[in-house]
Amino acid sequence: MATVNVYLTFNGNTEEAFNFYKSVFGGEFSYIGRFKDMPADENCPPPNEAEANRIMHVSLPISKETILMASDSTSFSGDVTFGNNFSVSINADSKEEADKLFNGLSVDGNIIMPMEKTFWGAYFGMFTDKFGVNWMVNFDEMPK
Repeated sequence: MATVNVYLTFNGNTEEAFNFYKSVFGGEFSYIGRFKDMPADENCPPPNEAEANRIMHVSLPISKETILMASDSTSFSGDVTFGNNFSVSINADSKEEADKLFNGLSVDGNIIMPMEKTFWGAYFGMFTDKFGVNWMVNFDEMPK
């Protein structure tokens, strides 16, 4: 069965926020990557110099079942408005489950990124549902 976690988005202070959260929850980041580490392609241009060190993705396990995750916004994605700076992140157990959840929840919504293979080894997509809730669906094709 899929697991569900909260994914936060910040306007450039993800690292500061997550160092704070880490000081409260304890533990270590299971992943932290910056936009400068991401390969550029036609859908995602390379970051400008001011945004290269912003956080592309960070994961902080806070329990056996729960991971707090986040990234920074960029000029490409636009600043976030607080109150709409989070997504529900679903980690599916299979590609089929990921497709089923993505296709079902995105009906009459706005698909931001269709389900596709990613450079980080996952099958991943993003959308906003018809009620305005942001979702991310992920299946780790290459388990960690």
